[in-house]
Amino acid sequence: MDRLATFPWDAAEHLETKEDIAAYLEAALEEGDPALIVAILGDIARSKGMTQIARETGLGRESLYKALSTEGNPEFATVLKVLKALGLRLQVVAA
Repeated sequence: MDRLATFPWDAAEHLETKEDIAAYLEAALEEGDPALIVAILGDIARSKGMTQIARETGLGRESLYKALSTEGNPEFATVLKVLKALGLRLQVVAA
């Protein structure tokens, strides 16, 4: 039996444009799973460089990694700071 070779896939390596980032985050928001949204924010932050995001938010790099992981539960203020550092903003539309 032939073995199938697999390789790790990291979304952060494929987020190249603001449009890519916005579409990725929008898809997570549509799912409505808070853990998924936080993890995707983490992917986006890593794509831009966690050190840079930490500097721009005034938060520690390690605490950002922890908060923006699948097990993370960041405060809303942290989410807003990260979005701002990423050049993104939340927009509310009627469902």
